[in-house]
Amino acid sequence: MTNPCEIAWFSALCDDDYEFLGVPDPQLKSSWEHCRDIVMAAESGGFDNVLLPSGYALGIDTTAFAAAIATLTRRIKLLMAVRVGESWPPQLARQIATINQIAGGRLAINIISSDLPGETLASEPRYARTVEAMHILRILLNGQPLDHQGDFWKLKLDPPRIALGGQAPALYFGGLSQAAREAAAQSADVYLMWPDTMPAVREVLADMRARAARHGRMLRFGYRVHVVVRETEEEARAAADRLLSRLDDREGAAIRARSLDSQSAGVRRQAELREAAGNEGYVEDNLWTGIGRARSGCGAAIVGDPDQVLAKLRAYQAEGVEAFILSGYPHAAEADLFARHVLPRLDHAPLTL
Repeated sequence: MTNPCEIAWFSALCDDDYEFLGVPDPQLKSSWEHCRDIVMAAESGGFDNVLLPSGYALGIDTTAFAAAIATLTRRIKLLMAVRVGESWPPQLARQIATINQIAGGRLAINIISSDLPGETLASEPRYARTVEAMHILRILLNGQPLDHQGDFWKLKLDPPRIALGGQAPALYFGGLSQAAREAAAQSADVYLMWPDTMPAVREVLADMRARAARHGRMLRFGYRVHVVVRETEEEARAAADRLLSRLDDREGAAIRARSLDSQSAGVRRQAELREAAGNEGYVEDNLWTGIGRARSGCGAAIVGDPDQVLAKLRAYQAEGVEAFILSGYPHAAEADLFARHVLPRLDHAPLTL
């Protein structure tokens, strides 16, 4: 028997919602109204959490959105993405503590090891800066005084009053490079993976457990993947094909290039999966790589009937994955399909540390 897993959905704050991939639709463009409706649908559908992504050049601001949506939701957790390269950690801690209070303690944080827009820092120092940022955030959000003398910040200050006596929200973090893996092993609570073949998933999990142990820590594991679920496998495959039916490959390449993480090790791995996939884009049973033709980052989907999708999720769970961040196109419609066909059959609950 496995423990309950956390099932999260995704709100398209970064202009990432389509009926046909690569074909912009004004009705699905990121806005307060559209992204609010996705979150509210996820809450009413029974999801445990919802990822609020962040991209400097795309969509709407995540921190402002999280503060607003926290006042409208009652049960669902909010996984707010923050780009640490764009923030001064003590002020970010104050923002997180404030939104967490508004949300009644339902906030979790997805740390992104970003550059400052317009600047580029090499991978290893950028991840070293991210480790420092996570350390600073954890101390301050635990309500403890900070005395930090690092390479990127030298700070001695009291925590924000609002965080006193509190517990830092869980820090979710992903990355496939060696530097990213070390950063997660040192400082994250939940290590997030993008889709991969089952042997590769096992390799990453084993590697991350060993790295965390060397730091005297234990990690929880999450898996970010798209889904296409229909009553039959034939219908699901047809729905996946339909998503790509109007894609111009040049536009797909342009969409991938616009992402700030388009050159990362994780993105390169998603490209390798697409190149290795045969059988109409399926790299293994029910794992379809077509999504990545028009999307940087997470580029594969679990495609199948409810039994097949459930079996795939349970297989990851058996390997140690405890949190899933799912999405589909269009996001509100696919959330409803998953909530009706798969979610009631899963033993799920918000992840607790």
